[in-house]
Amino acid sequence: MADITRRLGLRHLRSAPTAHIRHHQHGRLVHDGPGLSFWFRPLSAALSEVPVDDRELAVVFHARTADFQDVTVQATVTYRISDPAAAAARMDFSVDPDTGAWRSAPLEQLATLLTESAQQHALAVLARTPLAEALADGVSAVRERMTRGLGAEPRLPATGIEVVAVRVVAIRPEPEVERALRTPARERVQQEADRATYERRAVAVERERAIAENELASRIELARQEERLVEQRGTNARREAEENAAADAVRAEAEAARTVRLARAEAEAARTVGEARAAAQASWLAAHATADTATLHALAATRLAENVPRIDSLTLAPDALSALLAGLARTNGTADGGRAS
Repeated sequence: MADITRRLGLRHLRSAPTAHIRHHQHGRLVHDGPGLSFWFRPLSAALSEVPVDDRELAVVFHARTADFQDVTVQATVTYRISDPAAAAARMDFSVDPDTGAWRSAPLEQLATLLTESAQQHALAVLARTPLAEALADGVSAVRERMTRGLGAEPRLPATGIEVVAVRVVAIRPEPEVERALRTPARERVQQEADRATYERRAVAVERERAIAENELASRIELARQEERLVEQRGTNARREAEENAAADAVRAEAEAARTVRLARAEAEAARTVGEARAAAQASWLAAHATADTATLHALAATRLAENVPRIDSLTLAPDALSALLAGLARTNGTADGGRAS
């Protein structure tokens, strides 16, 4: 909207660079161009303001597909007024000289024109397209058809309108139909999820089985190794016992041989000692055989004295002494008589 100020019965207009101003005075075009600034008399001036910037128009309408299903089309049309003079001549863009506001709603007229033009081209495409195809590939088809249709629309250039771009945001069916269409896909997704879950469980079970088999194989191998260990221990114990028995046998044989040798040596020594004793005894007997009786008695007394314990004092009774002296006397007499004879 243009900025208009009052000064002493005159008006001053200042417009934006994106607004094309047309100033007629007494039916004659005085000012024409964007971004103008000038003074004018309100009673004799006719002002028009035509926006020349790019504008976005949201288009929402209902359509029916080839299988008689209602869909909602959401699109955006970008347009601009390329010929402000033609637009001002075909539509009312006049502004109030006191406020600068439009006297009517020209942009709404442009929106209606563009919406109806875009809608008829989209309806023509969707009317020959089934719902499934429209939902899958309808966006690009509708956009191309609307672009070509609006570019070939004769009324738009005549009105000074240029379509810059067309964007189709979405084509959506009714909520019930959309839920019905989502159900098979949802079921397929659920089936895929279930299949993935089952496969994951199967893989987990298979891995658990492999782990159990590995553990069982490990236990079997461990049992085999323990069995071999027990056998080896038995073999070692048996070998050790055999070695100990052999060592004991060798030791016993050595001990027996040593005992035999000792016995033989002792027997030989005993025999030698016996022979020596016998020879000594024979010599002793032979020596005593030639000795007289008194000598023998004296030797006997000597031996007796050697073997009798020590006597510190000896008491002889008169009778024993008389008998002893009598015996000695008889012995001496016998000895003398024998020597005399």
